[in-house]
Amino acid sequence: MSDANHARVRYVGHATVLIELDGVRVLTDPVLRRRVLHLRRHSLPEADALAGLDAVLISHAHWDHLDIPSLVRLRGTPRAIVPRGAGRLLRRSRFGEIVELDVGESADVGGVTVTATRADHDAGRGPLGVRAPALGYRLTGSKRVYFAGDTDLFGEMAELAPLDLALLPVAGWGPRLPPGHMDAHRAAEALRLLEPRTAVPIHWGTYSLITKRRGSESVVRAPAEEFRRLAAELAPDVDVHVLAEGESLELP
Repeated sequence: MSDANHARVRYVGHATVLIELDGVRVLTDPVLRRRVLHLRRHSLPEADALAGLDAVLISHAHWDHLDIPSLVRLRGTPRAIVPRGAGRLLRRSRFGEIVELDVGESADVGGVTVTATRADHDAGRGPLGVRAPALGYRLTGSKRVYFAGDTDLFGEMAELAPLDLALLPVAGWGPRLPPGHMDAHRAAEALRLLEPRTAVPIHWGTYSLITKRRGSESVVRAPAEEFRRLAAELAPDVDVHVLAEGESLELP
């Protein structure tokens, strides 16, 4: 548990973010391994980001967002909050409780309200996989934090406004971005709907195809920097912070 009335986020990588809010530690979409299927991670997360967790949020069942070996690595017995229908994938993992939510439903985590929100994303886990929706989550305590998971832009995002922080995906892991995702431009457009005070781009730079060499640092950071540039044009009142893996941001 972190200090009460304190808000901080750490970008662990990909869609994994450590959110510390009002004494509660929540980790989103933990994918922590060096290799996941055809994807390769270029640096491993720091161990302290995986300890002392009160809850884990899973946005959807795709392998780069719900990775059972990564979940088993987490310390302690945090609560797992997952889309309705995905709970059976976690039954043998180390969780004290598994809570399944649908859009609009909420769970309380140490006084922080976690509400499942819509996501415009095909969340299938193969032809024989579970049937469960893709979700985003809004955390409400002394601050209002939105974790988008994987989603495309949709008009109902405006119903979440205003926010203190928006964690928005701005890229993928391959050369093309399929439907159901936001690129840097669509993520910047989302800021006008969400009206956050602060935004942090996620889902960039952590994983790449194992057949592709990692580019220079400027190439790796390009989606996040493009988001920052476009946000300055489309939503100039939003304070955008590009965090490298392992970096943290204290919310004012």
